[in-house]
Amino acid sequence: QVQLVESGGGLVQAGGSLRLSCAASGRTFSTYIMGWFRQAAGKEREFVAAVSRSGASTYYADSVKGRFTISRDNAKNTVFLQMNSLKPEDTAAYYCAADPSLSRSPSEYDYWGQGTQVTVSS
Repeated sequence: QVQLVESGGGLVQAGGSLRLSCAASGRTFSTYIMGWFRQAAGKEREFVAAVSRSGASTYYADSVKGRFTISRDNAKNTVFLQMNSLKPEDTAAYYCAADPSLSRSPSEYDYWGQGTQVTVSS
């Protein structure tokens, strides 16, 4: 079992930056692929980024590539999402998720946080 708690969301102007954190409980954090997803109002949940167990490999949606950076600190059981050059279309609830296997599909992830809201004003 893994419990996930996100933090770091908020209101920011277009072009600004935010850093999301996701703290995980349990002693098996390093055995999970960690992902970030987002869900805008009235839309389906979509993949944003994922990071391998060691942190050496990262994967991004085309819409955030070059602007967002995912990383993890296995010693602190935490995964991060650094978001730069934010756009109004990045406005959404952001969720971290954990799964033993790499996937871009939200349905494949076993564990989810409660989400943190990111709002980007124009």
